[in-house]
This record gives sequence, C-alpha cells and structure tokens, in this order.
Amino acid sequence: MNPSDVNPSVSAAADAPLFVSSETAAAVFQWLPAVRALQESYARPLGPHAIPRRTIAAGAAERASLRTMTAVPPGSRYYGAKLMGMAFGPSGRQLEYVVVLFDATTGSLAAIVDGNLVTAYRTAATSAAALDRLAPQGAARLAVLGSGLEARMHTLAIASVRELHEIRVYSPTPTKRAEFADAMGAELGVRVHAVDSPAEAVGGADIVLAAARSYGEKPILHGAWLEPHATVISIGSTLPDQREVDSTVVARASLIVCDNVEEVLEESGDMLAARQDGVGLDAKCISLNDLMSGKSSRRRDEGAVAMYKSVGSGLQDVVVAGMILDLARAAGLAAPLPIRFETKRIG
Repeated sequence: MNPSDVNPSVSAAADAPLFVSSETAAAVFQWLPAVRALQESYARPLGPHAIPRRTIAAGAAERASLRTMTAVPPGSRYYGAKLMGMAFGPSGRQLEYVVVLFDATTGSLAAIVDGNLVTAYRTAATSAAALDRLAPQGAARLAVLGSGLEARMHTLAIASVRELHEIRVYSPTPTKRAEFADAMGAELGVRVHAVDSPAEAVGGADIVLAAARSYGEKPILHGAWLEPHATVISIGSTLPDQREVDSTVVARASLIVCDNVEEVLEESGDMLAARQDGVGLDAKCISLNDLMSGKSSRRRDEGAVAMYKSVGSGLQDVVVAGMILDLARAAGLAAPLPIRFETKRIG
C-alpha cells in the first residue's frame, strides 16, 4: 500500500536521488566554471540566514566529532549541507566527507556527493575567485608554501585565472617539494623550482599561497618576506588552535577579504593572535560577498599587500557539488540510488 493512500500529506518522491563518487567528480570537474559559479553566487544578495555558522558536535568518550556546514545559495538550483565525520578507531583517525544536495524547486533530495575531493576543489576555486578580484592582471610569480593536496589544487586553480611565469615551492620534506615541482611543472608547462626555505619561495612573489600549517602550530609566513604588492592566500588556520601566518602578515595587509568575516575573526588562530598582538582588524576586513557584489567601498591600497583568509563555507560546498552533479548527470556518470524518500506535504 502506498503511504499517500493512507495519509494525503505524504507521497513518494518522483525520482531517485543520485550518488556521485570522488572518481566521477575528478572526471567531470572543471576549474574555471567552478570559479565563475562561485563568483556569481557570492555576487548575489545573501540573506542573514543563507550561510549559517558551522557547527561542531563532539563526544569526548567516543572520540568522535561531526562538523556541519549548511547553505541555501541564492539563485541556485540546489541547497544542502556538508557533513564531516571524524573518529579515532583501531587504525587511527579517520575522516569522511559527504555533501547532501536538495533540489530547491521540489524540496526533494537530489544527490549524495562524496565530499573528499569537493572540499579541495571548492577551497581552491573560492581562493582563485577571490584572487581574480584582488590581484592585478598580468603574468605573475607564485610562491607555494606546502606540497599536499590543497597546495596542488590551489596551484591549478590559480593557474586558471592568472598566467604564471614561475612557481617556487617550499615544504619541510625535500622529496615532497621536489615531487610537487616536477608534477606541477609538467601539468602547467611552467618553471617550478623547489627551494630550501619559505623566505626564498616568497621573496619576489606576486602571489603567495600559504597552504600548510607548520609542526607545533607556528607561523610559516612572515610579513617581512612579502613584496609590497603581494597578494596572500591563507587557508590553513581555520580553528582557534591553528596557526599559519604571522601577525606581521596581517598587519601589512591593507585589505583582508574573508569568506565569512565573523568566523575568520573569531575562530581562526591567526586572526586571534593578530588581535592579541594589537593589530587592528575590523577596519580592513570585508566579506567575500561584499567584494564580489561591490557593496563595500574598501579597496586595497595601491602598492600594498592584500590577503584572502578562508575558513570554508557551506555555500562553497553546495555550489561546487551542484556543478559537479550537473556535469556528472550530463555525462551519464551519476549513479541512481535504489532508494526512495517519502515527501511530506504541508499546507
């Protein structure tokens, strides 16, 4: 018997939700469309409840935590949430990410997307979206601090919006930075040099990417190394106990663009330390929405450092996962799930 025959307020969803794996996401993802989609989303008016603050639930005895990031992007076909589950098991700490997308036109569950690559894609694409509005046009020299997944993704994303004539990379492990240099040089056709210190990487750079918190949570980037016109992207310090850039970097920046101003100022260890060190923050920080929409009159001073500081946002997850879902569906790579959800009708 159909539940709707008993209760007219309940009916079966018409279409089965889809599943998009990380393998499928990698097969269909495109950098520039993702950057443009994020720029368009952040340029639209955002209501006060469109991107709530992230929440973290933790159980001490269970050694488990769940982070949730929700969003209803304006003008988007999809809304939803990213869930990040973490637990300590017999084999050590384990993380899994999932993005759950609902169809804004029907309210039905549209898809479940493996969020592992989505997280790296959306972080890098959002940084490139901000950089595209902050940094001068023209060929640039890029400094990369870090050689992991986020460093690689950001380098590719930045290359989609700026011509790069040279890249210098530093990370603590010589073999990893050499591998990064070889891989990025081959993929981008750009001169990539692995160097022996972060100062050597940053000196003379037009764009500086900080994508690796140091051991012991000590800053890996200092203001004295920066060129006067440098644009800094900092993504590694997202919680109060995490450090990536020194307070002198924050002090040198004439403009700081934050994906979420409140969360950056109140939850990023870098900004908390800068405020404690006497750096005035409120007058130089604007939101990514203000930058993209042109609502703010604040601009970077000519010939002065500017910075994009990210802690991540559910809007980024939903927009990028939604783009991947549409591409996967068009390519016939989204797998229908053998499930149905009942939809409750109200009113």
